Amino acid sequence: MPTTTRQEALRHLRTSFAAAGIDSPALDARLLLLAALGIAGAELAATPAEPLGEAGSKHLAAFAARRLDREPVARILGEREFWGLPFRLSPATLEPRPDTETLVEAVLKTLRAQGRADAPLAIVDVGTGTGCILLALLHELPQATGLGIDRALEAAQTARGNAERLGLAARAHFIVGNWSTAAAGPVDVLVSNPPYIESAVIPGLAPEVRQYDPLLALDGGRDGLDAYRALAADAPRLLAAGGLAALEVGEGQDGAVAGLFAGRGRITVHADLGGIARTVLVEADR
Repeated sequence: MPTTTRQEALRHLRTSFAAAGIDSPALDARLLLLAALGIAGAELAATPAEPLGEAGSKHLAAFAARRLDREPVARILGEREFWGLPFRLSPATLEPRPDTETLVEAVLKTLRAQGRADAPLAIVDVGTGTGCILLALLHELPQATGLGIDRALEAAQTARGNAERLGLAARAHFIVGNWSTAAAGPVDVLVSNPPYIESAVIPGLAPEVRQYDPLLALDGGRDGLDAYRALAADAPRLLAAGGLAALEVGEGQDGAVAGLFAGRGRITVHADLGGIARTVLVEADR
């Protein structure tokens, strides 16, 4: 109701979300309230007794209904922050997740250790989605250029729009296609967050993932490793001597993925903040 105060609305949302089994009811309630009212957190803290008003009440009710239908907050708001940068989403893209920043960190750390962070590197991002991995790297590597490839036209268009908004469009190109035929080597850095969930597991995923993330970006085949096999087979053609391949992996997949790249160079595994092995990085032989 328009006369409901901000504090009352926040409390009601939090209770409703918790009762629905939503994992982060307090945070989600706060983010949606701020977005519905178009205010910052500091203003909410200073004016908790302020009524929602007609427009704010209507926006908040619509947002709450979508969240109770288990639509993720980032999809309701239309964007998600990654590497400190805002990325617009679409139904054809995964929602960027903090775990994936492990891959960006691993690539940057390795390139800096090699003294190549200021070199004119060529980067290919396979299954680019929002473009978050490629664009985060280009943001940190001023001389690098990149190609993002996705099988979904809408995903490639979303990534291109993100590049334009971030001022990186001059160094980033996005195309639609099968990466194995669309990418021409050799490249200095190959990155990918491929589909890695076992097909049989997908029906049991959380509604936020199962209903709203694109199946094309989730389904990794019977054992979740289909995309890695294809990448390992094509890596010799795509990677320049001394090049890097950095791949996100699912929990417990690091050993199998590292095994697929055995004999291709030095392999390291990098854990996310939760201690889960999240990125397999291959430094190709020179």
